[in-house]
Amino acid sequence: MSMIEQHARAGEGGALRVNGIAIEAAAIHDEIAQQSDAPDPQAAAKQALVIRELLRQRAIELKHVADGAAFDDASLDQLLDSELNVPTATRADCERYYESHPERFRRNDIVFASHILFAVTGRAPLALIRHKAETTLQQVLSAPDTFGDMAREWSNCPSAKVAGSLGQLLRGDSVPEFERALFDSQNIGVMPGLVNTRFGFHIVRVERRVEGERLPFESVEADIARFLGERVRHKAIQQYVSVLAARARIEGAVLGDANGPLVQ
Repeated sequence: MSMIEQHARAGEGGALRVNGIAIEAAAIHDEIAQQSDAPDPQAAAKQALVIRELLRQRAIELKHVADGAAFDDASLDQLLDSELNVPTATRADCERYYESHPERFRRNDIVFASHILFAVTGRAPLALIRHKAETTLQQVLSAPDTFGDMAREWSNCPSAKVAGSLGQLLRGDSVPEFERALFDSQNIGVMPGLVNTRFGFHIVRVERRVEGERLPFESVEADIARFLGERVRHKAIQQYVSVLAARARIEGAVLGDANGPLVQ
């Protein structure tokens, strides 16, 4: 059990409180709508609100905002800037990342792929949809030649009419989580695991890859530095929230590893 879990009490029915300050049911209801893409929107909403309240209380403690005043993005940035010391990525850091991830710095790579989509729509329990996707994946892995038939029968995508074919895809043609699954490996054939996106669970088959060209380091150095900086900052915020949660009294939610929507 993590430190945060030791200081957080789970409870679906109990009031949500942070250091005795209650978070209203209406705020939870509104936040659930913002977290509709999460696997568990209610848990994600509670987590986001608890993290926000932890940060708000700390900002008040440090007199960045007055008690009762709005805690907006500017207030949050002021708090984090005063509390966090995030190192800047050096050129050497960027070069190491560039050499370690050559597949990410290419252009005009083409992937010919197909998929079977098990859409998450709210009309069926998430666990049931995932179970059906996993069962179908095992069937396809055991008999790859059935992929097209399975796509026609089960896929919730219009591509089902063409055996799941998505044709040729370039970077930027699909949502980031699907793109990473396609382009961050060189595998051919049916992927061994489900690909999770905001649309649902995908069984993906890569038919062919056409290699593009590598981007020169100088053209991507600034992007790498920005990415590394954001990644370090993200980790620092997670650790910062963990420290705040460890010394707080939290009722009605479990923060897990403090990897909540507010700090993503």
